[in-house]
Amino acid sequence: MTAICVAGGTGQVGREVVRLALAAGHTVSAVSRRVPAPDSANHHDGATYFAGDVTTGDGLAAALTGTDVVIDCLEGQFGRAQKQFADGGARLLAAAHQAGAGKAVALSIINCDLSTYAFYVSKADKERVYATSPLETVVVRATQFHSLVAAIFAAGAKVRLIPTFKGAKFQSIAPDDVAAALLEAALEGPSPELHRLRTVGGPEVLTMRDMAEAWKAATGAHGKVLELPLPGPMGAYLRAGHNLIPGQRYGRETFVSWLEKHRKTL
Repeated sequence: MTAICVAGGTGQVGREVVRLALAAGHTVSAVSRRVPAPDSANHHDGATYFAGDVTTGDGLAAALTGTDVVIDCLEGQFGRAQKQFADGGARLLAAAHQAGAGKAVALSIINCDLSTYAFYVSKADKERVYATSPLETVVVRATQFHSLVAAIFAAGAKVRLIPTFKGAKFQSIAPDDVAAALLEAALEGPSPELHRLRTVGGPEVLTMRDMAEAWKAATGAHGKVLELPLPGPMGAYLRAGHNLIPGQRYGRETFVSWLEKHRKTL
């Protein structure tokens, strides 16, 4: 049995890591800015929840006491959180080291170091922080989530225009599958390589148009599927195929099966 602390344990991936770790019989704590209510979907019976903030360090010592491995599922997509994302990772690692943890696993994005898109740059900066930690670390890069692509379609459908990006394909992956990869990395035996990087992809590579048509069929949404150019760093990243890794089809849940499972909430 391993004592695992999940930072960002109430987020999309973090709560799945908590669920899987509990099901496997491990001791699990979770730290987030706010402790979830017991009747919340973000709360799992059996886990111990702590309020903590990596931007200040408040609450981290208590959450990490007795931890063997920390799994970092934190996100910082906008504003101050994005600007302090790498520094927050450094505080989390320092607190984990001080608490006596031996290993840290972090969630990142496929080929984030090949993009100048600000969110991806913050991910790459955090990866470099992990690569200098005294702890053993594993950075798990994932392809884009099924939910991200679905959200793009949903936003466009509000005006009955469902956007697809010219030249873009996706190898999207389910958050559950990413959570499994993170837990797997956390539980694997010691390695002679102190800092490691791996990438996990979804089970299939699809054009964005095919995904849009599948989304329409699953949701019953109305709207014209349009192919549009996507300018800027993200467009360049997608057109170059940096979001694809056909040789690492780790995920098992396809986009269509994920849509079926989440039909009522799309």
